[in-house]
Amino acid sequence: MQSGNASDEDWNLLVSFLPKDWKELAQRSGALKGLRQDKSEEDLLRVLLMHVGCGFSMRETVVRAEEAKLARLSAVALFKRLRKSKEWLQKLCQALFEERGLQGSKLRKQQLRLLDSTLVKEPGKTGSLWRIHYSLRWPSLKCDYFKISAVEGEGNGESLHRFPLQAEDYILADRGFCQASGIHFAASKKAYLTVRLNPDGIRLQTQSGAALPLAQRLEAINKTGQIAHWKVLVPLEGSAALAARLCVIRKSKAAADRAQKKLQRRASKQGTLLQPLTLLYANYVMVLTTFPEASFPPGLVLEWYRFRWQIELVFKRFKQIAQLGHLPKYDQDSAQAWLYGKLFVALLTEKLIQHASALSPWGYSLQI
Repeated sequence: MQSGNASDEDWNLLVSFLPKDWKELAQRSGALKGLRQDKSEEDLLRVLLMHVGCGFSMRETVVRAEEAKLARLSAVALFKRLRKSKEWLQKLCQALFEERGLQGSKLRKQQLRLLDSTLVKEPGKTGSLWRIHYSLRWPSLKCDYFKISAVEGEGNGESLHRFPLQAEDYILADRGFCQASGIHFAASKKAYLTVRLNPDGIRLQTQSGAALPLAQRLEAINKTGQIAHWKVLVPLEGSAALAARLCVIRKSKAAADRAQKKLQRRASKQGTLLQPLTLLYANYVMVLTTFPEASFPPGLVLEWYRFRWQIELVFKRFKQIAQLGHLPKYDQDSAQAWLYGKLFVALLTEKLIQHASALSPWGYSLQI
């Protein structure tokens, strides 16, 4: 099935889903600065969406833009325009996040760093596969780190070692980063970390140094919403074991059933047999944290991770869309603008889907 083309959508309808002040944000951010001819916010955004949303290369984008009578510019000019639009695209993402109720005021004074990585493929049948590593600060949503690496080869997987961590950073990361070496690395930089537990990828010990009997501990958490936490040690060869906490909450039956069915579908597709422990773990959300215990009781740690999970839903959409994009490799500003553009398309997609499924049978609000 051929994927939809964003340039074929009803533009006026799409505009109704944009933040109310999207044109003013373009002016304040300087996205239109330097344009000698058409200074239309709409035309610029449509051209940018052709590139970041539809996955067209710079050259193909400028050809389509001229055919659609949106702009006459070269690929080099589009490259420069993308760089100048970085702050605008960032502000658009911020506005759409805030519409979802995700605002920094709920998160005390600490600034979060949301670390993630994803795979992207260059256009074409023989396009290379790359991994992008990125860090977003919340609530500013500033991309403070962006790096592209190969997928294969030693040291090219997901790892906290990839990121320049600093003292007093409060980091949220998914289970791909749940590795003993990375957790120790964060602690050595005096950064605080909360990461989704990957029980198969890390060893945990009790405070006495014995292996943590995780399955046995989980059996006592049998009510929906029940929270438990244990002080644990994260061992690493050649280093002293690191003190951490494991915070666990029991999922609702519906959420646990969805997780187990997803695991069963994946196992069936891959022709593998699910282990009983894997099904047991699907009943819980488990996060490993080095956040200060005095300031972050277990409930607050889980609440902060819940916040990260809401953003992860957008990241999941971003990762789907990122497979279609033309990957900028050399310029930091254009790479960050490309990332913001992808997140903007992901957020806009989520908003469209939400309205279509929940608000009305025709999929959008009436302008009355």
